Amino acid sequence: MTNPLQIVCPACGAINRVPDSKLGDRPLCGKCRARLLAASPVDTGDLNFRRFVDRSDLPLVVDCWASWCGPCQQFAPVFSQVAAEMATWAVFLKLDTEANPQTATQLQIRSIPTLLVFRGGREVARLSGALPKAQFEQWLLQQLRTPGN
Repeated sequence: MTNPLQIVCPACGAINRVPDSKLGDRPLCGKCRARLLAASPVDTGDLNFRRFVDRSDLPLVVDCWASWCGPCQQFAPVFSQVAAEMATWAVFLKLDTEANPQTATQLQIRSIPTLLVFRGGREVARLSGALPKAQFEQWLLQQLRTPGN
């Protein structure tokens, strides 16, 4: 028997229940038929960020960035690549801190890029600064595999 997981649709925001054994089968939203596990990061902001945090059973990996930030721009392709490769492990979100100051303030973002990992509605890891792909993957796997996170 498999455990159903709640997944927020990145397109319409509907809450979907998907058996964990079906995550690799490209599940679709029951409401709008969009792919639930995007192969690219999902843009989030003041209007929908809390919905992802509060209602997602999969861990969330959040890239807090700004358009004027050089390291953010350099890290963006790395984040996108890892999001595509690990789409069944976590939901990858992008938060533009300039366009979403309320959420950035609530998260106490002091420098960018800042990477956050949420599990069970709470922040379990934070890292400031851009990383090369191998180091980002290593850090992320450590966060996702740590019991209690």
